[in-house]
Amino acid sequence: MIDYLRNKTKELIDSPYVYPVLATMSFLESIIVPIPLETILIPLMQAKREKIWFLAGAATLGCILGAMVGYLVGYFLFDTFAEQIASLFSDPQQLQQVTSKMQQKGFWYVLSIGLVPIPFQIAMLAAGAAKFSFFMFILATLIARSVRYFGLAILVMIAGNQAEAMFKKYKLPTTIVITVLVIIIWLVL
Repeated sequence: MIDYLRNKTKELIDSPYVYPVLATMSFLESIIVPIPLETILIPLMQAKREKIWFLAGAATLGCILGAMVGYLVGYFLFDTFAEQIASLFSDPQQLQQVTSKMQQKGFWYVLSIGLVPIPFQIAMLAAGAAKFSFFMFILATLIARSVRYFGLAILVMIAGNQAEAMFKKYKLPTTIVITVLVIIIWLVL
């Protein structure tokens, strides 16, 4: 699958549809498909450095649109299809715990889920199910996903063609540091 994505990325680099395709892939990643978007985004950014901020923006926009869909599914359909929805992304008990946290600390919860390696679909559904403020949900999503995609752009600007190797090498330690920081923030708040 990863090799297939890399080959498709090479075709996409010179395509006039690079931005809509990237936004669509980000949209799909955020709602249903566990595509490692970094696998596509980093090589695109390396090949099109002059358009790096537009690529990060397209990925962020796609994710925001996907988050809106996930929120609306949680808002309008959660009560009717709670068990089926929960079983798609996690177990029902985990989604119930997330919904409870959402009611207590919604903005910070969405922001933290968007930064740590937890499926973001859980936050989207829980925010909608808890009837959390749509504006605050989108704001937290925008911040979290901007950190993710524009952070990759900064990595590519600094590391150049070594960015993909650096990302792979430091992904786990970076994830651990971010997760620990999020936990500390949760304990303080």
